[in-house]
Amino acid sequence: MDLSHDHSARLGDILKWRRDVRHFSTQPVAADVLARIEASVDFAPSVGNSRPWRIVRVMDEDKRRAVCDSFERENLAASHGYEDAVRQNYLALKLAGLREAPVHYAFFCDPDPAEGCGLGRRTMPETLAYSTVMAIHTLWLTARAHNVGVGWVSILDPQIMNDVLAVPREWTFIAYLCVGHPLECSDAPELHRRGWQANCATVWIDR
Repeated sequence: MDLSHDHSARLGDILKWRRDVRHFSTQPVAADVLARIEASVDFAPSVGNSRPWRIVRVMDEDKRRAVCDSFERENLAASHGYEDAVRQNYLALKLAGLREAPVHYAFFCDPDPAEGCGLGRRTMPETLAYSTVMAIHTLWLTARAHNVGVGWVSILDPQIMNDVLAVPREWTFIAYLCVGHPLECSDAPELHRRGWQANCATVWIDR
């Protein structure tokens, strides 16, 4: 990497167009591109260099169907928390690309990895989960740099994810990612564009 070169414009474009994708093409992601996206996770920072993330490539159709079923149940249940027109607006939103996206990843966090020997997490053990989120963000930005979209599906039952994907029960489910070529691109979040929640300003506090 040429450290004398200003990469800010390129990074700015990637950040601007990073948006959560829900509308995917079923076109497969090229194997070499997917390999580079997956390899990028190794560059993510982690507390104590522990790398606590555990990533499941969800390829089995029955398991994908079980994830879809969990999403549909939880999404319907969530809709009952709203009333009348707001509920109808909620149900009209497309909140996942589970059926179309060709690549699915489930991210888990090992809550007590041997790696790192506990450094940096005695007072804040949640930094393990934060590290896992950093790995997700690293993968996400790399995918966008390759014109591949990512969508984070959070409307899922964590325990069902552990059971369906047959991982240790003590692992913490962090995220389910849909990955693939987006059908549409925008520099604004879909929820902003659909009128659900406009972008709001970041709160900065000086002390």
